[in-house]
Amino acid sequence: MAEPSAATRLSRLPTGRSLAVLVGMLCVIGLVMVGSASPVISLGLYGSPWAILVRQAIWMAVGLAALLIFRRVDYRKWRSIRGLLVVVTIGLLVAVLVPHLGVTAGGSSRWIGFGQLRLQPSELMKLALAVFAADLLTRRADRSADPKMVIVPVLAVLGISSILILKQPDMGTALVLSCIAFGILFMGGVPIGPIMKVLAAFAAVAVAVGLADPYRRDRILSFLNPGAHQSGSGYQVWQSLIGLGSGHVFGLGLGGGRQKWGLLPNAHTDFIFSVVGEELGLIGAVVVLALFFAVAWFGFQAAAHAPDRFASLLAVGVTIWITSQAVINIGAVIGVLPVTGIPLPFISFGGSSLVITMAAVGILLNIAGHERSGRTLPQRRRRTTHA
Repeated sequence: MAEPSAATRLSRLPTGRSLAVLVGMLCVIGLVMVGSASPVISLGLYGSPWAILVRQAIWMAVGLAALLIFRRVDYRKWRSIRGLLVVVTIGLLVAVLVPHLGVTAGGSSRWIGFGQLRLQPSELMKLALAVFAADLLTRRADRSADPKMVIVPVLAVLGISSILILKQPDMGTALVLSCIAFGILFMGGVPIGPIMKVLAAFAAVAVAVGLADPYRRDRILSFLNPGAHQSGSGYQVWQSLIGLGSGHVFGLGLGGGRQKWGLLPNAHTDFIFSVVGEELGLIGAVVVLALFFAVAWFGFQAAAHAPDRFASLLAVGVTIWITSQAVINIGAVIGVLPVTGIPLPFISFGGSSLVITMAAVGILLNIAGHERSGRTLPQRRRRTTHA
């Protein structure tokens, strides 16, 4: 008898439990790496080398609570607040841009709140868009209908939110939102032709927006040739590549990295993957990549075996959200994508980003939990009929 393939063995694992374990492993790695990458900046900002690690641990505890709460909320209830969620989130995105109301840091106005209690509405927009698009494609499931009836409303929400987010400025989150929207449209059965036309138009607009702004244009040029801009706009990527190259196969050891000592900006946030490669080597970097690949696998498994269309599309949206953000972040760190300033899910230091992403995982776990009842219920009905 032939041995089952690796894909077959993976598909036999319980989806919800596997996702929970994978996310838990990524969170543990994140907590360890934030603690290793942040002592220098933490000491300079707060007078203690452990301040950022403590804050990350607190946010992770809040994120875990959000995951457990959202895991218990029936995924179907999100459909009843889809419109309210979009309207409120867009309102918050507008409020972020209001002087003295939005909180500005590092030249960007992305938060609303006070002190350490800040909310990043663009993170909440990822959830709002996923719920809205999944519900719309469920209600308009007839593929023979005009694709514009589905594409136009989704792109309207995407366009309005992206414009507001680009004003912050935050191109990375706008790209993630685009991945969520187009991913759900494609998986929802919208014909590929209209999607490709709109995608090409969005790509053209993105290039135009990127080249029009001097700051974004410098980032794109430094991405194309970081070595030629290593003392300017390409400095961060160049230092990131030095760190990754220094790690070799086994790394310099946890805590042994040198780039975090003032050489690599944002070492504990957007560029933490460079610290992973430097201190844990190629092996550590591959392990992190494998964990994200596994999250994608089980996320799409949850979507494939979801009990209804809305659950399936929502699971697709959350899975694309996490994996596309990871790809964009790691791509920037290794120099194959422009730097967009978004965190690596579960690993980078962050507050609302971490909490909202873990809450989304809770929704995914709820969908995966309904998968079991969805499989067993038809069997019970057949047995009752035969009886």
